[in-house]
Amino acid sequence: MKAQKELRLLPWAGPDGQPCYLSTSDPDSHMSRLADNIEAMQLGMASQLREEAAQLLDDEATSLDPDALTLLAAQLAAALGDVLRVATSRGSRPVGPESF
Repeated sequence: MKAQKELRLLPWAGPDGQPCYLSTSDPDSHMSRLADNIEAMQLGMASQLREEAAQLLDDEATSLDPDALTLLAAQLAAALGDVLRVATSRGSRPVGPESF
């Protein structure tokens, strides 16, 4: 019996903001590796942005400029969207021994 291919939610959206999916059972395909690398980059950027936001908010000597806070909020919202997409994608993929 052939394993059914699962659709993988990719870490980017299409031109109209619609989700993009990959249909493959090969985790080592070029597109799978590209998606893995982009996910890793998005998670790393989110982690770095969170650290920068925490430092900015903890620094009492810094006057919190409203424009800087607006930019920070926009960047955090975008990073959260990326992280949620990665979590959704990874949550829908089967977990096997190779994942540990």
